[in-house]
Amino acid sequence: MNILIFGPNGSGKGTQGAVVQKKFGVPHIETGVIFRENISKGTELGIKAKEFINRGELVPDDITIPMILNRLKEADCTKGWLLDGFPRNLAQAEALYKALEKEKITLNFVIEIELDRDTAKKRIMGRRLCKNDNNHPNNIYIDAIKPAEKYGATSCRVCGETLSTRADDQDGAAIDKRHGIYYDTKTGTMAAVNYFKNKVKVIEINGQPGVKEVSQDLLARLG
Repeated sequence: MNILIFGPNGSGKGTQGAVVQKKFGVPHIETGVIFRENISKGTELGIKAKEFINRGELVPDDITIPMILNRLKEADCTKGWLLDGFPRNLAQAEALYKALEKEKITLNFVIEIELDRDTAKKRIMGRRLCKNDNNHPNNIYIDAIKPAEKYGATSCRVCGETLSTRADDQDGAAIDKRHGIYYDTKTGTMAAVNYFKNKVKVIEINGQPGVKEVSQDLLARLG
């Protein structure tokens, strides 16, 4: 089962990707990891990518897509894969689909976790990190995982420890910039999602409910 997963920052895409990975036993492939691995191993593509990264430029698709294809051909992908983080725009979607067709790699499903922009931003800005364990979920805007109150301040709902925020989670302008790319239906990520709707089965999942409910809906739709 070969899958692309989409969702704006704050939609729980990473969490749901992990659920799919566990259920179907396929690797969860993130493009950032592919870049780091190629660069650390000094592959030909990695060396080329590093040159662009060192200049603060985006790595061109004619380097990124071959990297992705090489990863999808590795032994752990024989039963399928879940690709996360690419494509980010319409041009990349078109190029990736053509490359998959050329390599005779079938794309079975596209998962789209739907969440409105305002809610997605609040979820990012509402995240709180537990001093004891960052995996303890706390978010001031999600009722199911709201932090506890302790001595007039919020504390971890799981262990009672103090909470903190990540600086980038509180950078509203940076969040707006990332979301601006994602929600762009003309050339951005949403345009890429719409492109795939004419090619393969796109599973649209409501990201508003809790993590458990979203997971149950997603797994039921994937069969």
